[in-house]
Amino acid sequence: MTTASDRDIHQAAQVLLQGGLVAFPTETVYGLGADAESREAVERIYQAKGRPSNHPVIVHVAPEADVSYWAASVPDEARALIDAFWPGPLTLILKRAAHISDVVSGGQDSVGLRCPSHPVAQRLIRAFAAGKPSGQGGIAGPSANKFGQVSPTQASHVRDEFPELVAAGMPILEGGSSEVGIESTIIDLSRLSQGVGPVLLRPGLITANQISQILETPVHQPDAQAPRVSGALKSHYAPQTPIKLVAGASILSDVLSLVERTTQKIVCVTHSIDQAMCPRHDRIEWVAMPTQPAAYGYALYATLRALDQAHYDCMLWENVPDTQEWSGIKDRLGRAAAAF
Repeated sequence: MTTASDRDIHQAAQVLLQGGLVAFPTETVYGLGADAESREAVERIYQAKGRPSNHPVIVHVAPEADVSYWAASVPDEARALIDAFWPGPLTLILKRAAHISDVVSGGQDSVGLRCPSHPVAQRLIRAFAAGKPSGQGGIAGPSANKFGQVSPTQASHVRDEFPELVAAGMPILEGGSSEVGIESTIIDLSRLSQGVGPVLLRPGLITANQISQILETPVHQPDAQAPRVSGALKSHYAPQTPIKLVAGASILSDVLSLVERTTQKIVCVTHSIDQAMCPRHDRIEWVAMPTQPAAYGYALYATLRALDQAHYDCMLWENVPDTQEWSGIKDRLGRAAAAF
């Protein structure tokens, strides 16, 4: 695997310290990073992505970071989840420290914090933090794609997404394919003092059941007062090619009906159908996805991107099981299909 050199890391850290943007790998997806304490730098992320300014970004910190530098308070529940899941694909929403700009939280009084496990991300954060007077460097890093579109899991995806930033010299750190492949689980702990228990704001690889077991309390669904977070809009992670989610039991009949009624070129994506049973037609292609959620998540966005560039008229995509282990993938597919 090609990975960023020490020189690459040093140069990228200098760009961040000077207020510029850097694309970097994490175990979830590639991020578009800026100095989380610089309003001007974070605003450059919003501008580059075409992202609404009220849509929060997540601050990435190193394993040794002082979380209390970023959060006004760090409850015991947060410490327990940090001990259990950091470094890893879990974002904690906490009350934001007064000296941290609300640009990272879309104007809210909260802040999203995550410690990525990817070694390149950790090296970058540490090199960046070493250049900060406080020694506490945080990188604001939403996914490195245009707002609402398919997230990148390879450096090449970022280059395809932002040719204008590449031409302007933005560093893109190599780190191979993202191991998890979907964005982090987001859990809200910012309202514990108000009597509101932990709230799952975005599902991911780490499940609500896993969090509940650590905290020994139920994890709740979002209410109307829940903080806004990344990736929570109804339509998100969307390809340009129309995508329709269908049940595995009906995908064979659905595709044949569509071929009879239209002249569309269709790709059918399945994980449970025996490929030998799939009908063959010059306007139908079949793609098999992994049957296990971890492997499926790893392949999801790369597959979406590849199929989106293959000039199909329509994607028929078999929906995934409605279980905890599949909840993050089901969420991403649902939001991708909501655009159509």
